[in-house]
Amino acid sequence: MSDNEIEKEIQTKGLTAPRVTSEDIEANIVDTEIVKHVSKSGQILRWAVLTLQNGFAATGKPSVAASPENDVPEKGINIAIANAKEELWPLMGYALKEKLNESK
Repeated sequence: MSDNEIEKEIQTKGLTAPRVTSEDIEANIVDTEIVKHVSKSGQILRWAVLTLQNGFAATGKPSVAASPENDVPEKGINIAIANAKEELWPLMGYALKEKLNESK
């Protein structure tokens, strides 16, 4: 299920409690760097380093082209960014829970 489908279901059910959304993830990213590495065997790996508003940098699993002949840079970059964004959900969920706990 995609993020958009999940959000639509939440809205359909009328759930209004604080939560992290895709828009929150996007709004929190202030910079994206792509790191490319070519292994000795020729595999091409790309990581996305996402810097957040508070200065914290996060990365996810790399994209990997097993054969350099099959490397499509745009695709590898998009996969690396998506992988890094997946890592932000638990981090931002924890930050939201801390904020909610402090307001008690």
